[in-house]
Amino acid sequence: MILNVDNITKKYKDFTLNCTLSLPEGRITGIVGQNGAGKSTLFKSILNLTNTDSGSIEIFGKDPAALSHREREQIGVVFSDSGFSGYLTVKDVTAIMKASYENFNKEEFLSRLEHFDIPLTKKIKDFSTGMKAKLKLLLAMSYDARLLILDEPTLGLDVVARKELLDLLRSYMETEGRSILISSHIASDLETLCDDLYLIHKGRIYLHEDTDVLLDQYGLLKVTKSQFESLDKTYLLSIKEETFGCECLTNQRQFYADHYPDIIIERSHIDDLLTLTILGKQVTVPQKCSHKEVL
Repeated sequence: MILNVDNITKKYKDFTLNCTLSLPEGRITGIVGQNGAGKSTLFKSILNLTNTDSGSIEIFGKDPAALSHREREQIGVVFSDSGFSGYLTVKDVTAIMKASYENFNKEEFLSRLEHFDIPLTKKIKDFSTGMKAKLKLLLAMSYDARLLILDEPTLGLDVVARKELLDLLRSYMETEGRSILISSHIASDLETLCDDLYLIHKGRIYLHEDTDVLLDQYGLLKVTKSQFESLDKTYLLSIKEETFGCECLTNQRQFYADHYPDIIIERSHIDDLLTLTILGKQVTVPQKCSHKEVL
């Protein structure tokens, strides 16, 4: 296991993080949630940048505080609100990386800079938002890290720039033994990238599921009030009242398609899960439900 987070808690005055997650080798795991849901706090806890109140974290089988310098070099990190000084140039940063990381691949890094039209002698503060985001990701990928931890790497980017970054991550995973933990409040960015997804809301993991299961088996039921009254609610996860009746999230779309041919049933996307979790009323789920986790 590349990363294991076991029931960690971090308490603030008006917010508490309480999370469990795991990341095996060779997978891309996404964390989706609103701004302020706890994604950054979780990542800082994983990286030992903030102390947790309880629970345990292991990276490469060790407590993060016990990792050797060489093991720390196997982690690449991107935070949306941090990076090198804006008064440095990429040429300056390249020299710093060469001196700091044993496995820094200067030739490959420079080749990627050229591919993305990132200038070597221009100060970083004069870069566009997209150029800064690309530079951060290219730096994290430049020294053969086994684990990438990416907190909102596409924040503030247009759709074209976001696609370029996601394609970079796909190319990174072509080498065996690597894993990625990535967060975003733009859930659609992660649908085609991640193997599995955690949905976090108010510091808690509300749902964890393989992405293909979410897209293939989950769905939205749009029913009138009378249809809702007669509906088998066994496989409903969340309910949101609407003017026409109710919108319901289910993890067994085919069950309702087979038994209720007259109701409107739509395939759900990750944004639908996020919206129904935040705005809908959660349903107590029986043990026979097949999804991994709803808390």
